[in-house]
Amino acid sequence: MFGIKNLTICQAFWWAAGLGAGCLAGWVASYYVLWLAAIIIGIAIGLLVALVGGFLLCWGESADDLAVRKAAAGKQAPPTTKPVPAPAPAPAPEPEPVALAEPEPAPEPEPEPEPEPEVVVQPVSPGEESKPQGLDGPRDGGADDLKQIKGVGPKLEKMLNSMGFYHFDQIAGWSATEVAWVDENLQGFKGRVTRDNWIDQSKILAAGGDTEFSKRVEGGDVY
Repeated sequence: MFGIKNLTICQAFWWAAGLGAGCLAGWVASYYVLWLAAIIIGIAIGLLVALVGGFLLCWGESADDLAVRKAAAGKQAPPTTKPVPAPAPAPAPEPEPVALAEPEPAPEPEPEPEPEPEVVVQPVSPGEESKPQGLDGPRDGGADDLKQIKGVGPKLEKMLNSMGFYHFDQIAGWSATEVAWVDENLQGFKGRVTRDNWIDQSKILAAGGDTEFSKRVEGGDVY
């Protein structure tokens, strides 16, 4: 009777009525007593209405409903016919044993060819014939500020001047073999020409243009 699924329509009605009566009673009582006492009064009145109405007025309906449920539970489902299993297939005849042919002898492995001796190619340093043409001194107007080339500092600028290189257009005109010679002969700075791409920088500076690095040098941010 107290489970929600077991409530009949009559009992559900009285429980709803008890809830409404409890809320109404609590609301009215709140005008005369404290709110906690009003809540207790509302709950008591709601339970009283629900229990009294559910027991006294719905007793007969609960008994009839229980009898109907028992009768419905007593009905048995019609028996189901079990499927007849299919006959097991006849076992397949075992295959006749086949005589195994004798394995052919494995071919002898061919001898591995002897490795050829490794040829080490020694790098050929560019000779003096690859040296770029230098100048005995700067042209009229003085030498260019080679420090505007990224990778050329004061020490390297002096080294380049001592080798006869004073101007941007000299460096911009170097061929690949000449670049290789300079890269090889910059003591303490080998490979700097190729690594910092002096040729492209010098072409821009020789034409009167500026690079990001040359702007920093002119502004005094580098040296």
